[in-house]
Amino acid sequence: MAQKASSTISEEELYPHSGDAAHSELRDPRLLDLEVEQESPFLRAQKRVPVRRAAIPAKTIAYLAWAALTFGFVFVVGVAGLAAYRYGQHSWRFRVESSDEIEITGLANVTRSQVMEVMGEDIGRNIFFVPLGQRKKQLEQIPWVESASLMRFVPNRLKIEIQERRPAAFARVGSKILLIDTSGVLMDLPVSNRRRFSFPVVLGMNLAEPQSTRAERMKTYSRLVAELDSGGAHYSQDVSEVDLSDPEDVKVLASDAGGEVLVHLGSSDFLERFKIYMSHVQQWRQQFARLDSVDLRYQHQIIVNPDFEVTAKQPPLSASQVRAALAAGVRPATLVNRDFGKATRPSATLSVSQVPAKSGAGKKGRGLRRSGARARGNARRSVLPGPVTETTAPWGDGSRIEKTAPSIPAAGEPTKPAKPSPAIPKEQAQE
Repeated sequence: MAQKASSTISEEELYPHSGDAAHSELRDPRLLDLEVEQESPFLRAQKRVPVRRAAIPAKTIAYLAWAALTFGFVFVVGVAGLAAYRYGQHSWRFRVESSDEIEITGLANVTRSQVMEVMGEDIGRNIFFVPLGQRKKQLEQIPWVESASLMRFVPNRLKIEIQERRPAAFARVGSKILLIDTSGVLMDLPVSNRRRFSFPVVLGMNLAEPQSTRAERMKTYSRLVAELDSGGAHYSQDVSEVDLSDPEDVKVLASDAGGEVLVHLGSSDFLERFKIYMSHVQQWRQQFARLDSVDLRYQHQIIVNPDFEVTAKQPPLSASQVRAALAAGVRPATLVNRDFGKATRPSATLSVSQVPAKSGAGKKGRGLRRSGARARGNARRSVLPGPVTETTAPWGDGSRIEKTAPSIPAAGEPTKPAKPSPAIPKEQAQE
């Protein structure tokens, strides 16, 4: 009988006997490694189960759905925005009907009419078509306007905020009195006389020069005022006029009960030099018959009356200009047309041996001595040949005040002996 072929393998063939102990260990389920896959002893191939897949992945479908929703939302918003734009462009509700729809704030010296001259073109225009940037530049061309800001308010209102310039001094420019700020911008006097200023009048400004040149001169003016007012002295209140035509020689017109004196302060040490003048001005008035000017630029030397007064070169102010200047706060002494030139021989030269740091009014003459070589025979005031006239500006009634100084006699004419100054002995004046 033939042996029947079988595809099964007996346990003895698969696990040969290696001893009862080893066989018992293999049968112990605790020692079996269930995680290790054993190769199948069968040679038959395993049948694969086919998996049915979709044509488009699920993630792609989700992305497409979100993209469609986003596109739809943007489309709806765009259509609504276009409709709103067309409505705002053609609707009468967004039209500036009158000047009452324009609100202006910050006006003090700028009038509303000046602003409306710029904004008048926008009356009747749609609020969304008002060129705010262009109107801002036009408003800042007004001399009094330092900066301007414009805003739209739906449906048809405009708001304008004006920041005005702060004047620092009056400026005498030709036949006009103007105001000037620290950046050198010239401004007309305010139309309304609601505000008065207490500034000195600055000379040396010109409309033809660039603003940068005037700005440099105003820096010198600001430094002068800051030094004179430092320490609570407030000496700038005694100054009615400042001449900035020569940066190396700043001249101020000091005013007090005794009159006006032109003081040369140079280009530095304004406070110390002005203190010297304030400490000795009364003494100089007693020494000299007339005190017109003092030069304090030189170290250890003071020149009294170094200038002579000549006919005014500046054009006279009109009556309306004088009234407007007085109403704005200009001091009457600065409205007098006067000009100074350089004298050939000063009245006297004083040497300063030691000037105290703090000179009081009771220490008149301390540290001063007259230089006899230069002061001898120069006590009287030098004048130009011919009469010298000081003429005030025309007042409201049209009257003019004139003071004429005697002229120098021609050669060969008899002359009267000069009256000696109280500061110089009579014997010296007769030499």
